Amino acid sequence: MDSSQLFGGVMVAYIIATVFYFVLFLFKSQRAGQLGMLLALGGVLVHTVAIGLRWYESYLMGIGRPPLTNMYESLVFFAWCTALLYLLMEFRFKIRVVGTFVMPCIALIMAYASFSARIDDRITPLIPALQSDWLIAHVVTCFIGYGAFTVAFCLGVMYLLKQAAINRKGENTSRLAALPDLKVIDDLTYKSIVLGFLWLTAGIITGAIWANEAWGTYWSWDPKETWSIITWFVYALTLHARFTRGWSGSRIAWMAIVGFMSVLFLYFGVNFFLSGLHSYA
Repeated sequence: MDSSQLFGGVMVAYIIATVFYFVLFLFKSQRAGQLGMLLALGGVLVHTVAIGLRWYESYLMGIGRPPLTNMYESLVFFAWCTALLYLLMEFRFKIRVVGTFVMPCIALIMAYASFSARIDDRITPLIPALQSDWLIAHVVTCFIGYGAFTVAFCLGVMYLLKQAAINRKGENTSRLAALPDLKVIDDLTYKSIVLGFLWLTAGIITGAIWANEAWGTYWSWDPKETWSIITWFVYALTLHARFTRGWSGSRIAWMAIVGFMSVLFLYFGVNFFLSGLHSYA
């Protein structure tokens, strides 16, 4: 069995976990929620093995590089980071129903990596610019940030849906009553944004150091660099408004969604539609 087959199995596990989380949400079945969590946890464990196996396969091919350098590998790593961060949050805060919103995103990322005609899953040699010890530090820090922002986005959507249900009915009597209190969702959204912001900052710093090593300049206003700083400012302004203006609730939820749209363009838009030094990603 090779890494691609394992990744396929992981995708199936995440899809089934999504179904169980929806059963938890719709019918308040704690058993279904537990099964969803176990499937997600098993998926993350196998996902970890698959990433390690792909790294080993590159050595067998005489290439010997970390599996983080093309769109396929970055997608599966993106999904891994998001799933791991979500499970850590579930274990820490004991709020399992959040998986109803996060797990579909993780399953969708894996499905896109597996089935998109635009994604090449072959293991290929590194181009010279990527042959650096900074590769792992830069990619890992960035994608932990992306994973945290994905969780924040899902929490923002959850907040707005529950708030709309409360406003429409005058009281929380719909199925959305199973969701945590608005104050709890708001706090988790804020914590996820802070975590993502710290890791994205680290990713930009390590990227600048790597750029100086590879291209002789810390910053060249490449499209990827430009959108990374735009995304950084979106979240910086969000946190600034939280600290100085007391923003909370729907404002922070909307900013989590806007910020995630910027993340998506940073990741997909720049890679597919804009040419630059990062276009090989």
